[in-house]
Amino acid sequence: MKILPTCLIAFCLAVPLTGVAREFPMPLPGIDVVGDISSVTSRYEDTLSDIARANDLGFLEISEANPGVDPWLPGEGLEIMLPTRFLLPPGPREGIVINLAELRLYYYPKGENRVITYPLGIGREGWETPVGETRVTGKRPNPTWTPPESIRIEHLENGDILPKVVPPGPDNPLGAYAIYLALPGYLLHGTNKPFGVGMRVSHGCIRLYPEDIEKLFPRIPIDTRVRIINQPYKLGWVNGRLHIEAHQPLSEQRQNAVVDIAQLQEAVSAAVGSRRPAIDWDSLMDAALTHSGIPVPVSP
Repeated sequence: MKILPTCLIAFCLAVPLTGVAREFPMPLPGIDVVGDISSVTSRYEDTLSDIARANDLGFLEISEANPGVDPWLPGEGLEIMLPTRFLLPPGPREGIVINLAELRLYYYPKGENRVITYPLGIGREGWETPVGETRVTGKRPNPTWTPPESIRIEHLENGDILPKVVPPGPDNPLGAYAIYLALPGYLLHGTNKPFGVGMRVSHGCIRLYPEDIEKLFPRIPIDTRVRIINQPYKLGWVNGRLHIEAHQPLSEQRQNAVVDIAQLQEAVSAAVGSRRPAIDWDSLMDAALTHSGIPVPVSP
């Protein structure tokens, strides 16, 4: 039986306006979670994509939190769960951390004792966004885009002729802002197709909603550390109880299995360390199987 989150459930009567900020004070020592679960009531004209963007969520994460809901026609008066409580990703809490399996970015502004998080679009299968450590090397508003030859060939095969250089404007897939990385060929940027945020649709670059990149862009100093990880199972502590936030592994890692057991065991070991909690393994596996993206307790 699935264990419900212990955090506060806030019920809203309508979809809030676009531009919800997901910015939190850093939690106290021993607490690895920020935010609270909330919900909205759908209107007749809503899609899950609409609700996701209005609440600064990605399409896949809101879909996984609401299994069985038709993403394109949820219907009027349906309570839509918003997965707006987040276990912080493993590793150092500094700079930018991008969790590919979660399709989400975490930014820890230096000296501010806070964390900001945004949903992402990442590289599709065959054009995977790589894991690794890098840094910000430059920033540019109204960027031009010089598509690589491989992308121009792909477009040409589909009957679409790309120019060698795409100028700023509504046809530029980089949107209004670009943040360049030391990782050759990869960058953080806006998009002229915001419906792709929260999905795997890019050629490897990392997309943000236009309103999110506009906020993030001026706050990121050059040389900011960027750590890209692929962790579908985040575990952390909340008031002495071990919690798991599970996401579906990327398709390349699933290999006909819904749960990556080896990666799950590794995540549990890293979170537990020298502690010896009484883990509810049934609840742990249930969370991994349902991968709702909502933190749930797995220890008393």
